[in-house]
Amino acid sequence: MAGWRPALATAAGVLLLAGCTSGPGDEPNAEGTPKKSSGASPSASASPVNEPYTLAEDRAPRTRAEAVEFVRQLVVRPDYFGAGYRKRDPFESDPAEWAVLGDDCLWRREALPDTVLASLTRAFELPEKGGKGPVYVSMTVTVHQDAVAARRDMAGSLEEALRCPEQQLNATDRVLGLFSRVDAFADGRSVISDDDLTETGDWAADGGKAHPFDWYKFRMGPITVAATARHGAGRTEAEDSTVTTDMGKGMTFVAASIDSRGKAGDADASPEPTETKGAGQ
Repeated sequence: MAGWRPALATAAGVLLLAGCTSGPGDEPNAEGTPKKSSGASPSASASPVNEPYTLAEDRAPRTRAEAVEFVRQLVVRPDYFGAGYRKRDPFESDPAEWAVLGDDCLWRREALPDTVLASLTRAFELPEKGGKGPVYVSMTVTVHQDAVAARRDMAGSLEEALRCPEQQLNATDRVLGLFSRVDAFADGRSVISDDDLTETGDWAADGGKAHPFDWYKFRMGPITVAATARHGAGRTEAEDSTVTTDMGKGMTFVAASIDSRGKAGDADASPEPTETKGAGQ
């Protein structure tokens, strides 16, 4: 079984700090692009927040049509995950389907169950450059019927790594040595979301050399957000850590956007995050 990589623990800390702190230059600009950090120590300006990013059930989509509109209008930009990322082709999945891990530990696309209203996956890549292999990142936002259904989905995701520590992602890609961790943010977890899970392992394509694989998932009321990163070849440990951390930052922008839209009570409001939690405190 794969060990708990320092990179994943570092990214968890970044998610925590991004969710509860803000400083000049740390928030996304008007176009939703994360600005360059001012270089100040994030711990120096940390302001604890008691409430998590979430979405109240009475503000969440109630029908499949509303849920599809919600996930399609939610902006997820390539540069949320770092400089140089771009959309993959195909970019978006069918929101009437989601990925299911079978008893044979093979992932398949299947029609949504009655408890899920919509699920949309968007795919990004950092192209091969300078002898470093491409990085593949995916982000999935799922609207459940209610918070109970979302909690059950989180529990099922935790069970999957225990049931299948090796998983077949598609015809060529396989994940090895998955290790699950619950409550990665310890006492500070709730400033990010209502629940959270992380997994780490390795992935290999066509029987080739294995490279790091990361997976995060968190719940905001009846909404779950999951992201994966398949690291490319030729990267140092520090570069792999950056890939993991940047994926965590991208998830924070999406969480902030969902939270702000829920507070606005309008699926068309605040399509992109304009600040992180704790701004101005």
